[in-house]
Amino acid sequence: MLNRIIIMGRLVRDPELRTTQSGISVTSFTLAVDRDFKNRDSGEKNTDFIDVVAWRQTAEFVCKYFSKGRMAVAEGRLQIREWKDKDGNNRRSAEVVADNIYFGDSKRDSGDSYGGPPPYGAPAPSGYGGGNGGYGAPASEPSGFSEIDDQDGDLPF
Repeated sequence: MLNRIIIMGRLVRDPELRTTQSGISVTSFTLAVDRDFKNRDSGEKNTDFIDVVAWRQTAEFVCKYFSKGRMAVAEGRLQIREWKDKDGNNRRSAEVVADNIYFGDSKRDSGDSYGGPPPYGAPAPSGYGGGNGGYGAPASEPSGFSEIDDQDGDLPF
């Protein structure tokens, strides 16, 4: 059986870290995910609000490095949870149980001062130097990348 889901959207609010009675870290948050197509009547894209749950180190990572408005990519499985409301009615909720969370935008796009490690669950890029405000080598070391002149006629594209 296969149950894998990958969604990308913006956090609706800041995630909050909670701890279970047995000491396990957990956070739940909502991603606003735009649909790929526009509404026929209004000409605008509709947005789905999808609940995501992250456990243990993934939850701690999300709470430390993500905030409201930040673009996130959640990879995990879809889970249907049954519960009773305050009136005793049976309810069902769909949520993504995240195995990995990745940044969906860059520091420049998000406008925050992200300076932490690479996304949880992802390998560190080569030359990563933490504490310099993002990926790459610290400002005092060359990064191995150089600026490309847009007027270069030798580029194949």
